[in-house]
Amino acid sequence: MNIQEIKQRFGIIGSNEVLDRAIFKAIQVAPTDISVLVTGESGVGKEAIPKIIHHLSHRKHSPLIAVNCGAIPEGTIDSELFGHEKGSFTGATGARKGYFEEADNGTIFMDEVGELPLGTQVRLLRVLENGEIIRVGSSKSQKINVRIVGATNADMIRGIEKNEFREDLYYRLNTVEINLPPLRDRKGDIHLLFRKFAQDFAQKYRVPGVHLSQEAVRVLESYRWPGNIRQLRNLVEQLCVIENDKEIDAEVLRNYIPEIDRSNLPARMENPVSQGEFKTEREILYKVLFDLRSDISNLKNAVQSIIKSGGVNESSESMETSIIHHDSLRRVDPSSSSLSSDNEIVSGEETLDVESAEDLDESLSLQDLEIEMIKKAIERHSGRRKEAAEELGISERTLYRKIKQYDLG
Repeated sequence: MNIQEIKQRFGIIGSNEVLDRAIFKAIQVAPTDISVLVTGESGVGKEAIPKIIHHLSHRKHSPLIAVNCGAIPEGTIDSELFGHEKGSFTGATGARKGYFEEADNGTIFMDEVGELPLGTQVRLLRVLENGEIIRVGSSKSQKINVRIVGATNADMIRGIEKNEFREDLYYRLNTVEINLPPLRDRKGDIHLLFRKFAQDFAQKYRVPGVHLSQEAVRVLESYRWPGNIRQLRNLVEQLCVIENDKEIDAEVLRNYIPEIDRSNLPARMENPVSQGEFKTEREILYKVLFDLRSDISNLKNAVQSIIKSGGVNESSESMETSIIHHDSLRRVDPSSSSLSSDNEIVSGEETLDVESAEDLDESLSLQDLEIEMIKKAIERHSGRRKEAAEELGISERTLYRKIKQYDLG
């Protein structure tokens, strides 16, 4: 089977190169008994890979059993995986097979394998090395023939460094690693997935399918999707059930997307500050200084108008130069965005000397300006912090942090 046939058979949507590479690797390892570790963020669809591997292998007529290792309590996970003997613990009224015995001659998919307790990891290592299990409460080993496919969204190397995961088990599981990309790296696939889910839910709930305006598509593709495909699917289901108007515009869509990352949305205004593109601890400070620069620019224009109209003499023009400090506004690399020294802020387009701001009010520190802006924004919106954050051009989370930092109530 080629990649396109696999996608059609298993309902995989998209043409991303990293996704295609993952499917190709699954096809290649399927005929073998090599253990595989599937990696990727939560919600990227890791469960599709073991299905491909199993159904293209010689084990396809035997069971494929999926186990969520993170959902089983630590006290019972050994019994669930490897079985137990009668009387091995309170409530063990009879012998019971575990998942590994049930999957004998087939494939076991161990989702969230990084969540396994260390004691269980030792038992799993025995399975990988010798093909043997020991039931809880027994001293007799049993031979089994199981293909193991693990999956995790955790940083396994970090887990090893923190002694939370065995290094020898990691390398036994990770004979072949198949990584699935996050949805934010598959922008070209996002709308395709939306349309597929919309069609599915329209059939399921017997309602007209929803579709997006062009602006809504741009919003959809600009969002980071921390929950990946699972989050997108849930969003489409809500739209299908709740919205009566099946033409979804950008405004409606934003109501279903939590905490839109505005820095990734298409620019709609020339002023970068109005878009809320603030990602550092000095977010509000940048806005203050941009506002000051705007005031200075307006003052400069006003003085120039007076000069042109002949309303002032050369001494006035000299005064204008001293007020504007235009030498403090310097062109820099547009890609830069950092604090270059105690006296200047790099905005991404120009550098504004903080001394210019201090000339306007030496008695008011930059921190005081920040606190004052926050207070006034909250007052203007009668304590509604979400609206205040939008006015300030920062996230609501950042505003909460600033309120706590300055003890503003």
